[in-house]
Amino acid sequence: MALPVKAQAHSEPVAAAPVPDVRQLMIDVMDHQKKLEKVRENYTYSSSTTTQDIDSNGKVTKTEMEDSEVFYVNTHRIERTVKKDGKSLSDHDQQKEQERVNKLVEKAQKVPPGKPLEGPDTSVSITQLLDIMQASNPRREIFRGRSTIIFDFAGRRDAKTHGLAEDASKKIAGTLWVDERDHQVARMEAHFTDNFHVGGGLLANVQKGSSFYFDQAQVNGEIWFPTGAEGHIAARVLLLKGVRQHIVERNYDYKRFTVETETGKTVTVKQ
Repeated sequence: MALPVKAQAHSEPVAAAPVPDVRQLMIDVMDHQKKLEKVRENYTYSSSTTTQDIDSNGKVTKTEMEDSEVFYVNTHRIERTVKKDGKSLSDHDQQKEQERVNKLVEKAQKVPPGKPLEGPDTSVSITQLLDIMQASNPRREIFRGRSTIIFDFAGRRDAKTHGLAEDASKKIAGTLWVDERDHQVARMEAHFTDNFHVGGGLLANVQKGSSFYFDQAQVNGEIWFPTGAEGHIAARVLLLKGVRQHIVERNYDYKRFTVETETGKTVTVKQ
């Protein structure tokens, strides 16, 4: 399966300063992100996702599109669906979606940052990830006009892991771009270097070569947000169904907003 095309980056040296230590750089990235979490909660943006099902011959058999509004409460990302396949939700579906979002907002105000709103906790800390991943070839380049530290990474097969996220990290390799001035991840490209079994392969088997990338960019000179992502996924679900999907996400139209604390339910976008 084809991997994403490598992002364009120029190799001219930016400065004579030595390239920073990768471990310390990533710890600085996480610390910086935590300081900006409250700023992030002042924004909302639009997200458009297109999912294509692909058969074994590479032919697209099904296409689904979904448009959402995204915002954050107590560091938790919440999405409100506004369109499906280019059509606005019916009045009934809008009401159901708003009720779902209201419940999530209320829950987000109570769930500690870093914990999932729904499903099991599959989070992994940056220090755990750095113990699992082997970083190599750190270098400084100009990326999108900014000084950027770039390094390659690959999961260590001998690393001791616990939980789904850590287990998956052992079988992933790729490249990371870190904006040197803002200490933010500007881009990541990664792919599975081996098959990854979920539930011992009984629930799912993500196939070797499945790949993804995501981009971030600075918004209003004060915060970084996702601008897009793409994934090529091949998997077998419940030992039976083979799944091949091409997923593209685009994020745009960033606006400042507030969540009304009186009810915890109403989202108001500042004009």
